[in-house]
Amino acid sequence: MAVITITAENFEAEVMNSEIPVLVDFWAAWCGPCQMQGPVVDQAAEQLAGKLKVGKLNVDEQGELAQKYGVMSIPTLILFKDGQAVKKEVGFHSLEEISEMIP
Repeated sequence: MAVITITAENFEAEVMNSEIPVLVDFWAAWCGPCQMQGPVVDQAAEQLAGKLKVGKLNVDEQGELAQKYGVMSIPTLILFKDGQAVKKEVGFHSLEEISEMIP
């Protein structure tokens, strides 16, 4: 499954109303660790397709959403299930660590 670009416009449809858990990667283009996290998140989207939806949210473009979910440092990964933020991890995470987040 392809990684979705998450914006304020599609957040409710893609994240809040999703039938399956959604992992949102909060990132920015200028963030070095975010550049390392990106390919790992892409891998997670491929390996966990069907069990997990994966999206990326650029905090510079979607600052209001980042603020709403208390994102102070990036990269931050937030797992949403049934419209609720259920897990939040800050910093770089391996594919194995991301897999362990998934219920």
